Amino acid sequence: MNDIAGAFGILWPALVAGVLVSLSHVPLGQQVLRRGIVFIDLAIAQVAALGVIAAETAGLELHGWMTQIAAVAAALLGALLLTWTERKRPEVQEALIGVLFVLASTAQILLLANNPHGGEELKDLLAGQILWVSAEQLVRAAVLTAIFLAVWTRWRGRLGHAGFYVLFALMVTMSVQLVGVYLVFTTLIVPALATYRHAANRQLALGYGLAIASYLVGLAASVVTDLPSSAVIVWAMAVLAILLHLTGRAKAAPDLEES
Repeated sequence: MNDIAGAFGILWPALVAGVLVSLSHVPLGQQVLRRGIVFIDLAIAQVAALGVIAAETAGLELHGWMTQIAAVAAALLGALLLTWTERKRPEVQEALIGVLFVLASTAQILLLANNPHGGEELKDLLAGQILWVSAEQLVRAAVLTAIFLAVWTRWRGRLGHAGFYVLFALMVTMSVQLVGVYLVFTTLIVPALATYRHAANRQLALGYGLAIASYLVGLAASVVTDLPSSAVIVWAMAVLAILLHLTGRAKAAPDLEES
């Protein structure tokens, strides 16, 4: 009984983190897929992580407000850069996103080159530490997610390219520090891929159901198997996504082309 209570005490904050990330990333991921800029999340996530590493290298507290500001500032700069390149060079936007990803990733390596714990810090930012999210992180994420949902529900049709990139950067900055780069990418793209064959008016609900169920199943499976939670959640989402995708209709092109 004590073991069950202990496991629940660890898992419920992680599940809350997964739900909060899903609430913003599922609708954002659908837009990313429709816009054809699938790797933007990886690029912005790496830029946000670069901001965290730069702040820590400068001596700031890892989870302090100044580090959060540095991460958001870095992500916003990356988002504004991609807004500019989309306007100036739309024909090679996906390639430029890839270049930004590589530059941000290698900049992290350079900043941590002389840090004896650099490898562990990179691993934490990529795979995340979802089992060890703090109450402060959850409160901050809940407030930001509530603001996102209000803005998305009311004004998403009027955001434009710049507004979309800025909103995207803010949410990815929050989620990278909660669950890591791998789960950020998975939560954005996998539900969108799994549901695009379904009716447009059901895609969001199905995407939410898939993402939240995957976090629940993955966390439970990681406890039973004693395997890393983030990796298990990624695989759980992939398997459930395949099953959901196979239930969709054959003709999907019109839904992908919707704005």
